[in-house]
Amino acid sequence: MEATPEGNESSRDAKTLISFYSNYLSNRFTSLFPSFPSNFLEKISNLYRQTLLPISTKRRAGLPLPLPTNSVNSTRTASEASRIYEVLNDIMDRFILNLHKIQENLQFWQSIAEGSNARKVYFMIFERGPRAFVNGSVQLMREAVTDGSAMQNLSQSSSVYISERIAVLSSLRCSLAVFLAQFYVEVNKCGKELAEDPEKSFSSLMHTLNGLFSKLDASIGHLHALRQNDSSVEGTYSFPLLFETLPEISQEESQWTNSEIKEAINLVCTNLQALDSYLALMVAKHQKPSNVTRYWIRYTCGAVGLSVCSFWLLRHSRLMGSSDIDIWIREAKESTVSFFNDHVEQPLLAIRDELLDTFKKRQKGVVDMEEVKLTSDSLHRMLLAFSEQTKGEAFPENASDQEMLEIVMLRYEKELVHPIQNLLHGELARALLIQVQKLKLDIEMAMLELDQILRANEINFAILAALPAFFLSLGLIVAVRAWFRQDTKAEGRGRIARIQRRLLIVEIEKTIMQYQAYFDQGLENDAQCMFGLLIYCLDRLYHAVRRHAKATGEWQCLKHDIIDLGRPGLQTSYKLIVTARMERVYDCLLPSLKRQ
Repeated sequence: MEATPEGNESSRDAKTLISFYSNYLSNRFTSLFPSFPSNFLEKISNLYRQTLLPISTKRRAGLPLPLPTNSVNSTRTASEASRIYEVLNDIMDRFILNLHKIQENLQFWQSIAEGSNARKVYFMIFERGPRAFVNGSVQLMREAVTDGSAMQNLSQSSSVYISERIAVLSSLRCSLAVFLAQFYVEVNKCGKELAEDPEKSFSSLMHTLNGLFSKLDASIGHLHALRQNDSSVEGTYSFPLLFETLPEISQEESQWTNSEIKEAINLVCTNLQALDSYLALMVAKHQKPSNVTRYWIRYTCGAVGLSVCSFWLLRHSRLMGSSDIDIWIREAKESTVSFFNDHVEQPLLAIRDELLDTFKKRQKGVVDMEEVKLTSDSLHRMLLAFSEQTKGEAFPENASDQEMLEIVMLRYEKELVHPIQNLLHGELARALLIQVQKLKLDIEMAMLELDQILRANEINFAILAALPAFFLSLGLIVAVRAWFRQDTKAEGRGRIARIQRRLLIVEIEKTIMQYQAYFDQGLENDAQCMFGLLIYCLDRLYHAVRRHAKATGEWQCLKHDIIDLGRPGLQTSYKLIVTARMERVYDCLLPSLKRQ
């Protein structure tokens, strides 16, 4: 149910990783070369940091700040006013992106913690890499030999391993959520002042930000207390989080100068960069294993299988003097061409001919209608002559063949009394020849009807011949369509993506009710944490439904509803009514069955 935030997240990840590894390389370089000037790498680091201070002007498509619409779309040309809006947007964007990284890793560890003991043991041994596999296997066998409680001990250690990471990530998430909630509320309070005179109201807002950064520093600084003596986290928590102190506001000054505003904005950017670096280190120490680490056994088996296949192909290639691969390629090419001709080209041509009504252009069949007419006329004349000779009277030309055939059969029965004599001197041979002529006529009539049936069903046979190619093409189209639609994410177009978006609504409702419960109990910090998580969930929903709602023309109404859910002053009952309406009205949030 994740809706991955886009925008400048990839560039920010690169920056934090570069900062992390630059500090690591700096320490290693200093330890290896103590006599080298220590300020050399510091100068390079300062130069790089100065390039990061400018704020990105491209806003990520997420939940907007609670500012009046005319302030965002204003045509003001003051550079300092635009930088004030940019730094406020950048604060919200960075905190939401960091919350997303923490939430993604936290959900993974929580899913492992909710599993069975066997699932935890499997994770500890098989999903943490080859070294953990060897160490876990050795520990399991050693404890099985000594005390026989190997599985129980390994299950307990896995629970400690997982709970430690959940505790740290939960603390980080709560601290960031509280900061985001307080920042959002403060911006909502001074929204009109920011719209009317950003330079004047920015000074008081910076005083509030100074306090928020100090509280954040104090809350995150206590994470070392969560670390146990035998902690499984590599390294230490000794790297500090140091925020720059923002300039204080004198009571006499009602507005800062442009240089003071610029200095304050640069200090905010420095603090955000320090926070990103600190969170990158903390999350890296407690993050979930990568897919390569978790599925290293599969990748290893795949690599071994690929190596065996490569060696086998090498043995049958020209490099080893074998022409097997060339023969296989030629046979595969011929088979492909034959399949295309038999199941694609020829059936399509046959269908085309049938649709163009080419019955008249077909070649002559086995039996033609004229031949049947000749046989029928010949039989009629034979029956007429036999009947006139037998009865001794003349029959009309239009006499029925059935009546005359009865005369022939009666004479035939009489002639069979003395077959030898009548065969030589009677009418037995003539009656037999008439019956042969009748049998010939019946066979030709049957063949004519069968030919007509086959001609009428030629299009069906052509369609049956084209079915293998049709199903193959259909499978490829479905696979490509599923790949383009990306159903696994909330931004996708398919049924799974629609379910993810509805689950986001459920998560928003739960967060709203939990916020109200904490607020009623007087738990202010927990309530602020829930409100910060609500802003984060609304940002994910905003990003997930934006493209779909624009396509259906619902975006303006849905956008206002999402923004209303984040307003601090609205009652909880009204917000729950809004969420119920969103699930019931908007097309991009309806279940798949109701859409049909």
